[in-house]
Amino acid sequence: MGKHPEYQDWEEKELAASLKRFPERKEKFANHGGEEISRLAVPDRIDDTYLENIGFPGRYPYTRGVQPTMYRGRFWTMRQYAGFSTASESNRRYRYLLDQGTTGLSIAFDLPTQIGYDSDHPMAAGEVGKVGVAIDSLADMELLFDRIPLDKVSTSMTINAPAAVLLAMYVVVGEKQGVATHKLKGTIQNDILKEYVARGTYIFPPKPSLRLITDTFKWCTEHTPEFNTISISGYHIREAGSTAVQEVAFTLANGITYVQAALDAGLELDNFARRLSFFFNASSDLLEEVAKFRAARRLWARIMKDRFNARKPESQMLRFHTQTAGYTLTAQQIDNNIVRVALQALSAVLGGTQSLHTNSRDEALSLPTEDSVRTALRTQQVIAHESGVTSSVDPLAGSYFIEELTDRIETQASELIGKIEKAGGVVAAIEDGFIQRQIENSAYEYQQEIEKRERIIVGVNDFQIEEQTKPPLLRVNPEVEHDQVQALKELRAKRDNEKVKKALASLSACARNSSNLMPEILAAVKAYATLGEICQVLREVFGEYRG
Repeated sequence: MGKHPEYQDWEEKELAASLKRFPERKEKFANHGGEEISRLAVPDRIDDTYLENIGFPGRYPYTRGVQPTMYRGRFWTMRQYAGFSTASESNRRYRYLLDQGTTGLSIAFDLPTQIGYDSDHPMAAGEVGKVGVAIDSLADMELLFDRIPLDKVSTSMTINAPAAVLLAMYVVVGEKQGVATHKLKGTIQNDILKEYVARGTYIFPPKPSLRLITDTFKWCTEHTPEFNTISISGYHIREAGSTAVQEVAFTLANGITYVQAALDAGLELDNFARRLSFFFNASSDLLEEVAKFRAARRLWARIMKDRFNARKPESQMLRFHTQTAGYTLTAQQIDNNIVRVALQALSAVLGGTQSLHTNSRDEALSLPTEDSVRTALRTQQVIAHESGVTSSVDPLAGSYFIEELTDRIETQASELIGKIEKAGGVVAAIEDGFIQRQIENSAYEYQQEIEKRERIIVGVNDFQIEEQTKPPLLRVNPEVEHDQVQALKELRAKRDNEKVKKALASLSACARNSSNLMPEILAAVKAYATLGEICQVLREVFGEYRG
């Protein structure tokens, strides 16, 4: 029997173009016995249902992946989320990770930075450098990326409300390194809607927040075409207690809102949609997670094609980063967390992720030690090089159970998106508390299952042991806050404060009209205006959101 015409067409078009651009890592993929492993397993009989729902990788509806050869061409980006203490201290950790084989950086910012306060603000007291790195100004960003060439590293920044400011700092650091802006690669999370329901690091009300986001979309389309302008995040929704279906539904509903906001702002769909990215949680139910990723990819493709009339393949693709599930990590028997993370990372790879962070075993107790971070990174490397799952594209496709789960998650997520739209859309559903109630109810049910021992968490509600020794923990030096505040004081004393004053006044005027904010934010950053000063100007114009 010859190949199906659609299969031949895929080979001649998407596959051939991909192989030309990204040759596969090996001439032959084989098992230990030397038997060749097929690039793509397909059923003997390809019918219309298969083509409509499963299809081929790199072709609509992208159920099997966004690239024709997936990991045979190149592995996912191996990121390790890191950042603590000062910029100098975090820089040392980043260079260590790069030396150990990390292929992309993922920046964690401290809480004051996330909500737009400088380290010397009263609201920052006791929080400086604790859950991420403290960034007050361009000077800190310069230290953060000292001896890290931005033309060779892809950087993801987990920052939302003040994302435009941190992006501006990153761009200016690149300029100072001599890196052309259009060569910068990375992602800013820039996803404010999930902050209102699942995380809480918001500053401004929804409407001006959406303006900031669409302004970055437009500016980046023109100046940083290789930078992902948003990472629409289901991760924190899942961490707050949602189910897999809710994670997909609420994340894609947020995505719909961002796309519509950009269109309403006059942006061309195919100019910005290709730089949208997503961020999902990888939890411990391995097969459900694999199906979740496949369902999300297919549902988004259909939304973009049918609802928004996206015609370019790049505008229909859901590309995503994954992080293993922080909420599953336990303080008891922490070595069990290594096993949990391995299973979760495997689900992300089997589900076709483009980028992956693996949590460290000790994160339920403290910031991870270097040894723990190395083990987390080695987990990804073992999956990549030893497991065999990267030799074939979407190896679980066609499993009756996987396909049934994929269909169910897509259907239920689609129905939930419909309910949100009937409620008036995401912003209305947030203001009404609909989304928050859904997540809270799911979190409560999950906790009840654990307490009733209907759900076993190894080492927590079963298989407990007496633990005598405590593992080594990483603690942030209490002097960090003092040092950061002192550095900030020195910066304000030596910079051109008249230039700062003019830049901030210009930003304020811009915020009161409809001009794009990014050029004014960049000018303020270059003058060494601080993050807190810039955000305060915007607070005065936009107001603050009170949830």
